[in-house]
Amino acid sequence: MGINITRPAHDARTVEYWDPQVDNELVCIDVHAETHDVKTFTFAACDGKHVRFSAGQYFAFETDLEGETETRCYSISSSPLRTNAFSITVKRVAGGRISNWLHDNLIPGTIVRTNGPLGQFIRPAGKDRKFLFLSGGSGITPVMSMVRELADATTPVDVVFLHAARTPADFVFRSELTNIANRLKGLRLYLLPEDLSGEQSWPGLSGRISKELLQLTVPDIAARTVMCCGPAPFMAAARKITAQLGVPPERYIEESFDAVVEDVRATLPDTVEDKVFKVAFSKQGKSIQVSTQQTVLSAAKKSGVRIPSSCSNGLCGTCKSKLTSGFVDMKPNGGKVSSCRVVPNR
Repeated sequence: MGINITRPAHDARTVEYWDPQVDNELVCIDVHAETHDVKTFTFAACDGKHVRFSAGQYFAFETDLEGETETRCYSISSSPLRTNAFSITVKRVAGGRISNWLHDNLIPGTIVRTNGPLGQFIRPAGKDRKFLFLSGGSGITPVMSMVRELADATTPVDVVFLHAARTPADFVFRSELTNIANRLKGLRLYLLPEDLSGEQSWPGLSGRISKELLQLTVPDIAARTVMCCGPAPFMAAARKITAQLGVPPERYIEESFDAVVEDVRATLPDTVEDKVFKVAFSKQGKSIQVSTQQTVLSAAKKSGVRIPSSCSNGLCGTCKSKLTSGFVDMKPNGGKVSSCRVVPNR
């Protein structure tokens, strides 16, 4: 006897999607403690819109503290195949203004301002592509989004995932990762604690990433695309080791929000004549006056023009905008653009 299954018709027109150029408010709908100092915050659009993003992207959150607007970028940790809501996972940082505020004050029902999704830390497409995911500490969040997407898609994968943390108690998503690895064929998981404090029995390796460790756990590393996110020293070590093991630069992709906010005006040459130009932001319908001795970002902030930004010195690339006419001077900083200022016609 045959069985007929009738699926309900889906009308795509009934789903409205978040528009990054217009929408900027989210409501917190859940807070979940992952570890002793890490929480996951889940958000939905206030008007019920679905949010489309790619695994590895982030949102820039704006918070008003003591009369000043602070912006921080947080990677999305949830699967992009679940668009009704998304999550960020934040570690409490000693002295961190925004991370501590989120941990202490953000509760379900709180409305937040945000810009996104943003970022280019996206897994390259390719049917037969093999990956090595490397993450350290809270750098696991964008990589976790990728793993959750692969698990949701239930497609064949060939991924080695090595996550490093200070101690076993600091492993975020530990149980979930174990469950995914048990059912997602083609995913090999390695958890690497630096210190075994508080763990009476640890079945795996411990220490820091090294050339010998990666040779042992990923013998075919030279044939893989590496996706890496974590603290600057962790990524510096990963970059050096993977290159030594034959991974070409074009197949090593990393994401970092480590940046020191600096006075970028100090980097401008003294010989630049001080002139004032009109800069129009077409999508926002606003115009401001910008001096050649200012960066476009700093002038925009002082004039109340909203431009997504995080580090303020060009390392994160959040403030990147399309130039439709005119001339600007852009100084390289960490491979990305900083100190973007208006200059006379050249």
